[in-house]
Amino acid sequence: MPDRYDSTRRAWEDIWDAATIEVELEAAAYARSQDTIDAYLPFLAKQDIHLEAGSGLSAIVLTLRQRGYNVHGLDYAVNALLASRRFDASLPLAAGDVHHLPYRDSSFGSYLSFGVLEHFEGGMLPALREAYRVVKPGGVLVLTIPYPNLIYNLVQWRRRLSGQGPLTDDAFYESTYTRRQLRDVVMEAGFSLELSRPTSHSFTLWQLGGPFRTSGYYRTSLLAETLGALLKRILPWPTNYSTLIVARKQARRR
Repeated sequence: MPDRYDSTRRAWEDIWDAATIEVELEAAAYARSQDTIDAYLPFLAKQDIHLEAGSGLSAIVLTLRQRGYNVHGLDYAVNALLASRRFDASLPLAAGDVHHLPYRDSSFGSYLSFGVLEHFEGGMLPALREAYRVVKPGGVLVLTIPYPNLIYNLVQWRRRLSGQGPLTDDAFYESTYTRRQLRDVVMEAGFSLELSRPTSHSFTLWQLGGPFRTSGYYRTSLLAETLGALLKRILPWPTNYSTLIVARKQARRR
């Protein structure tokens, strides 16, 4: 099997070259994004230093810093880091690999990862073990990962019928994780699970296109938002786009 690590990195560099920080910040302010942020913020201590690993154009770093949190960013797409620095030269950013973080043990109060670890063919465990290493005892892991919802499974079924590979014509794009799979790998890395929550139901509908989309960067329509809120109440997991996990590194016993 060919090594896709470098090709994935180059693909992200292309993505960030085509994007802008202003648009990414706008997406971070969408209702579905704010709902996720509000769910994990109570677990972050303002006196701690936090790391977003895979920070891209730093929209979440900027958003959380505006709320008073000391968040650092790391990414292996150097062009995204340079663009972020041009936008705000004060941002604490580093170039690095989530599998080999350039930080000492127990450096951060939390490790934040949003839509990153599903893109590695070898799975997320190696990166989660690095997350565990750099988070201090009592600190938290905050993670979002795609869930194999009904619509995702329908799209996969249609692609198989047409002779295509999963999601793209390539052999690998991303992995999805069920609740149990995600819980198991997080616990295998050493964390203790504190929160498992389905999120972004309106974006599940966005994937269907048509009336569920409106003009803008991955912007969902009012219909998608309304129906997504209903699905969140009556079918929270089958229609879940991504799962939010909060897990804790247990403090050392005296």
